[in-house]
Amino acid sequence: MNRSSVKADRTATFLCWIVAFAVTGTFFWILWDLLGHGFKGISWSFLTTQPRDAGRSGGISSVLVSTSLILGVCLGVAIPTGVGTAAFLSEWIPRKSRVGRWIRRSLDLLAAVPSIVFGLFGAVFFGEVLGFGFSILSGGLTLALMVLPILIRATEAGFRSASEELRLGGAALGLRRATILRHLLLPAASHGIVVGLVLGVGRALAETAALIFTSGYVTRMPSSLLDSGRSISVHIYDLAMNVPGGEANAYATAVVLILLLILINSLASWATQTWLGGRSLP
Repeated sequence: MNRSSVKADRTATFLCWIVAFAVTGTFFWILWDLLGHGFKGISWSFLTTQPRDAGRSGGISSVLVSTSLILGVCLGVAIPTGVGTAAFLSEWIPRKSRVGRWIRRSLDLLAAVPSIVFGLFGAVFFGEVLGFGFSILSGGLTLALMVLPILIRATEAGFRSASEELRLGGAALGLRRATILRHLLLPAASHGIVVGLVLGVGRALAETAALIFTSGYVTRMPSSLLDSGRSISVHIYDLAMNVPGGEANAYATAVVLILLLILINSLASWATQTWLGGRSLP
């Protein structure tokens, strides 16, 4: 290797380290700011009481319940649909077929659509056409549409990364394709599923624009999926932008959101490994 190549490699390595430190430093700076302003506002009372005075006082219990219900509807629809679609694209449709190419291009296009467009679609289709109105159900279904492209593409990549020997070995043993998929390919695709879930949950929990148009922003405790409910991201936005004196509770709620993301990401990895029996296939 000549001197110019060595210099180019060192320069590229140095730039990569600079970018990595810049990204990491920015993350910790934001986290430090949130913890410094919001951690002192978190208490058991804050987590178990409902908002009062437009959110300036009280807690976020109804917001947490609404967020959990919205996320539950989203994942309940997105996970089986996404994993099933990814398996169909990977195992039943030839990769170079015209249908497969069009489906994948459509998914990539949907993943890039702004969230407010999904919100307007959800408000019209789920809210008016299907008659769900401003409800947790409308918000959860809209988020499911947003999460599906990410989950499908990540899970499909996981399936395609599985060794071809798994498929050939299963076929040689006389196993049905569904059996091969469940017992051999799913464990191999577990990392792709986890990545899709983590990215999808992160987008769902942080979503604001789409939920304002679909699930609404009332702070009362929901009694059913057809009730309107305020998500945690909408609550942070409203306190920070529309409620004078709401900054303290906005910071505290943002810290709770960060903790929820960490908890859900950890649970997604643990649940996937537990469901698959801790198997790790190439």
